[in-house]
Amino acid sequence: MTTARLPLFPLNAVLFPGLVLPLNVFEERYRAMMRELLATDEDGPRRFVVVAIRDGRETAPTATGMPDTVAAAPPAERAPGDGFGPDPIQTFHRVGCVADAAKIRERADGSYEVLATGTTRVRLLSVDASGPFLTAEVEELPEDPGAAEGEDSLTDEAGALAEGVLRAFRSYQKRLAGASERSLTTGADLPDDPSVVSYLVAAAAVLDVPTKQRLLQAPDTATRLREELALLRKETAVIRHLPSLPAADLTRDPTYPN
Repeated sequence: MTTARLPLFPLNAVLFPGLVLPLNVFEERYRAMMRELLATDEDGPRRFVVVAIRDGRETAPTATGMPDTVAAAPPAERAPGDGFGPDPIQTFHRVGCVADAAKIRERADGSYEVLATGTTRVRLLSVDASGPFLTAEVEELPEDPGAAEGEDSLTDEAGALAEGVLRAFRSYQKRLAGASERSLTTGADLPDDPSVVSYLVAAAAVLDVPTKQRLLQAPDTATRLREELALLRKETAVIRHLPSLPAADLTRDPTYPN
């Protein structure tokens, strides 16, 4: 299995392959990361790993899922591992996603505006906090279509599941947003690759971080699609019985501050 050592960017969020991640980078440890990425060949990928932070008192005494505050130093002076406990790898989920920073723009105040895209799932093997920012040794996790026998049956099973998930997602979207059927995304606008469908739905559905993390680290596409189908049906049934819900924009990506 191929391994690599890459900069590590912990977030209280899950990044999926193919999805866009906007970042507002202001802490010095992450500014240092962006400066190093900018120093690499402009024509090559500027890669770092996004990993979700586990909930827990050690990593988040002040806010669930976020690093603790360090009273002795302002955010700009925090060490790479501050807020993540004595052994940082224990505070992160072990499966993350490589991000390729297509845009890194430095602002006048020294912070950075970053636009990255998820590319490949990876498993964390180790985390190093000895440098100016966290780095991790990671191994790539290939995307397996599913567990059925034979390549054709794999494709057929994942394809059928993807169609069911898209139908369930449209119904979920309609209930959540209060939209009319014709105002929803049509099948022609959605991907037909089952793995892409599984990542898109996982990212767009309104789910908590542990659930999204479980979908990211699913052993294969078919398993992820099956779980999404069950989740969408459950969530749609719950929404149907609620008296009212505010409109939700499922196409707007949040900007994650570090």
